[in-house]
Amino acid sequence: MNGGNRGARGALAAVGLAAAVALTITGCSSAKPAPTEAGAAGGSLVVGVTSDPDTLFPWKATQFQAVNVLQNLYGTLTEFDADLNVVPGLAESWEASEDGLTVTFKLREGVTFADGSTFGSEDVKFSLEAIAAEATAAVASTSLASVAGIETPDEQTVVLTLSAPDAALPANLAVINMAMLSSDDTEAELNTTPNGTGPFVLEDRKASQSLTLAKNDAYWGDAAKLDTVEFRVIPDESSIVSAMQSGNVQLAVFDDPLVAQTAESGTVTVEKTPQLSYHALQLNARRGDLADVNVRLAIQCAVDRQEVLDTAALGEGEVTGPITSPAYRSDPDARPCPERDLDEAAKYLDKAGKSDGVTIKTIVSQGEYATSVNEAQNLKAQLAEANITLELEVLESGAFVDRWIAADFDAAVALNGGRPDPDGMYGRYFTSTGNLNQVAGYSSPELDALFAEGKQSSDPDERKDIYAQISENLEDNAAWIWLFTSYSYTAASSEVQGFTPMANGSLQYLRTTTVN
Repeated sequence: MNGGNRGARGALAAVGLAAAVALTITGCSSAKPAPTEAGAAGGSLVVGVTSDPDTLFPWKATQFQAVNVLQNLYGTLTEFDADLNVVPGLAESWEASEDGLTVTFKLREGVTFADGSTFGSEDVKFSLEAIAAEATAAVASTSLASVAGIETPDEQTVVLTLSAPDAALPANLAVINMAMLSSDDTEAELNTTPNGTGPFVLEDRKASQSLTLAKNDAYWGDAAKLDTVEFRVIPDESSIVSAMQSGNVQLAVFDDPLVAQTAESGTVTVEKTPQLSYHALQLNARRGDLADVNVRLAIQCAVDRQEVLDTAALGEGEVTGPITSPAYRSDPDARPCPERDLDEAAKYLDKAGKSDGVTIKTIVSQGEYATSVNEAQNLKAQLAEANITLELEVLESGAFVDRWIAADFDAAVALNGGRPDPDGMYGRYFTSTGNLNQVAGYSSPELDALFAEGKQSSDPDERKDIYAQISENLEDNAAWIWLFTSYSYTAASSEVQGFTPMANGSLQYLRTTTVN
């Protein structure tokens, strides 16, 4: 791999401190991203993507391609900056009471939705109550579990009453699944006509072909520099490289390091950014043989994670445990069978009464990220040597998301997005009342208590210890098989300037990008 044009940004090193800072529940600094080198405003940028967004409704978006588009259309009360510090968004400041049971947000004035209507406290109350409501089926509803009441004393003020202190709340409000919507809008309307407060508005969409955003001249922050951004659907990453070489695409973010290597040329540079997202073999502990912890531990012991990483991603990444944020990062050696051990795997199968082996039906996404099928095939080959058969079912990304959300699988080869705060990352999966607990298929009273302690503590050292215990619990019970973290590879033509890749994979800095 030619390293001449690549440079890891060291973003994850910064996240360690950033996440700790994010624990504060008072915010008042500027929300505007730090300016980066950029050229003249104006012009159009074409971004190559492998899939069309499967939804335009931000509260239910889980597909990476959908999230990347929606981050540019909608606004959140808080935001992450380039180093994943929590900074103001639609709320210009917030402050917690001394006992931590009340948080008061001051909203920006002069913010409007794309349809011209005014954003205010009633929209925040509507949005938060709807996200929290079970009937909405919002994917981040668990992040509001501590919110017991919402008051709007005036148009620019929102007061949240909490059932217990919640140190994770500012960071949890910064994800696009917590986007603020107009109280006049419905899911059906927004799936065809997005109405956000972000730096861009939807200009045009051709299903399965392209989606074009236009600059929002009424945006509350610094106006986007580009006139338009087109997300052009090109089904595989190698074809996107060809499109870049012919000048039809100017920017793309690749998962496959081999493809990224081929993208580099005299006119295209590739920037390598370590990611918080993690690759995992997700096990549904409520299905068949996987309900037995001994079967799950047998799988854990039969997998050489480094081999999966080497095979699927050219070794570009790190073997990981559950928590990927450096401030709370899990020790990947602190698990049963830190190295592959087929003898131990056989012992666990014996304990389960499955000495002759088990068969696990496994869904695999094709199209959402490039390394999925290679990961699955390597896992299948390794596990076969332990009398564990993976029956692979490869699905188009939209179909995979539907099956995944419905927990209609025994196991799933998945790439999940990571977050700076581990509560937002895992509370919705591994607490008994978590809104995605059916996807995880695993919870326990011990985990429920630990997650509650983690939210209530604002002491960074205490939280670090709590989340280490959570990580240990997940590994000891082989809730999932955590594999590795990898990189994103941002390929940009020479005329593109001002784009900042982020460790959480966000494309929010399209707002500062120029193309000349």
